[in-house]
Amino acid sequence: METTHRIVTGDSRSLSKVDDDSVELVVTSPPYPMIEMWDELFSDLNSEVEEHLKNGDGQAAFAGMHEELEKVWEEVSRVLVDGGIACINIGDATRKVDGSFRVFQNHSRIINAFEDLGFEPLPELLWRKPVNSGAKFMGSGMLPPNAYVTLEHEYILVFRNGKDSRSFEPGSERRYNSAYFWEERNQWFSDVWMDIKGEFQSLGQSELRERSAAYPFEIPYRLINMYSVYGDTVLDPFWGTGTTSFAAMVAGRNSIGYELDEEFVQLFEERVEEVPKYSREVIKQRLDEHKSFVEERLADGKEFKYNADNYDFPVTTKQEKPMQFFSASEVEETDEGYVVSHEPVEGTDIQIEEKQSGEVASLSDF
Repeated sequence: METTHRIVTGDSRSLSKVDDDSVELVVTSPPYPMIEMWDELFSDLNSEVEEHLKNGDGQAAFAGMHEELEKVWEEVSRVLVDGGIACINIGDATRKVDGSFRVFQNHSRIINAFEDLGFEPLPELLWRKPVNSGAKFMGSGMLPPNAYVTLEHEYILVFRNGKDSRSFEPGSERRYNSAYFWEERNQWFSDVWMDIKGEFQSLGQSELRERSAAYPFEIPYRLINMYSVYGDTVLDPFWGTGTTSFAAMVAGRNSIGYELDEEFVQLFEERVEEVPKYSREVIKQRLDEHKSFVEERLADGKEFKYNADNYDFPVTTKQEKPMQFFSASEVEETDEGYVVSHEPVEGTDIQIEEKQSGEVASLSDF
C-alpha cells in the first residue's frame, strides 16, 4: 500500500490546488482568535483587526478574526465529500481589552459558521490541556468575588458535511481492515479525553516556536482512525509543523497540508525521516495495550467469542475480525511532498501463547 502526502505553501482561504469533493476528512487546529500570539497574523490578513485592537474594541476584533477563518471553512465545505467529517481543535480565549476582562468563545462562533454552511454538528470532544501553575490564579487570587476560572481544556468540534453519513460498498475491505479495537472504541469515543497531554513542538528557532501550537500527535492520530479508512485523504488547512500529515503517514492515509510559512515545511523534512520508526512504535503500543486488555479479561474469567482473521489473538466483536495493521516502511520525497510505502503487519508477528490449565494466556511481544 502506498499513500501520498502533498504540502502546499499558500493561503488556505483559497484551496485552489484541492479539487471539489476530493477530501474525506479534515483535521486541523487553526490560529485561535483573541490569543495574543495570533494578533499579528490576523492583522496581516485583515487590517481592520489591528485597528479594532488599538481602539479597544474586542468584539469587533474577534468578529474580524473569525471572518478570515470562515473563508477557510467555506473552502472546506467545497472540497469535503458528502458525509465527510471535519474535526476542528480550538480553545476559547480569555483577555482584557480596554479594561474589561472576558472570555471570547471561539468554539461557539465556529459551530455557528459550520451550521450556516450546512454541516451537521456531531458530539464534540474535550481534552484537558495542562497549563502553567502560575496561570491558575487569574483575577483576585484567593479573594472573592473577582477571581476567574482558568481554561484547562480545548474543544475538538466534529461536523458532518450534510445530513447523510458516508456509504461504502457491502463488505468494503478497506473499511473493515481499518477497524479499531473494542477497548479503543470505548476510550476514543468518550467525550472527555483526560489521557492526552499538550506538548510544545520541537523547533530549533525561537520565533517559530512562538508561532507553533501545543498539538499532540495523539489527537490527529486518533481522529484519523476514528473518522477515516485506508485510502482516504486527510486535509489540514492550517498545517503548521505538519503533525496531521505525520499522523496520516503513520495511520496509512493520504494527506494534504496548506501552510503559509515555508520554514515549517523545511523543518518537516527532518521530522519525516522518523515516520517508519514511529509507525512501528505506535503499532507496537496499540498491540501491547490490547495484550494487557486480553490478559486482564482472561484473568477475570471472561471469554472471547472471536479471533482476528489476520492475527493470532482474540477480539471482542465480530467487526474487529478483519482488522489489518500497516507499518510504514519507506518514505520517498517527491516534487509535491512524499510517498510512503506501507507493509501489512503479518499474523505471525503476534501470537497467543498456550498456557497450562489454570494459567492466563498472553500475547507475545511485537
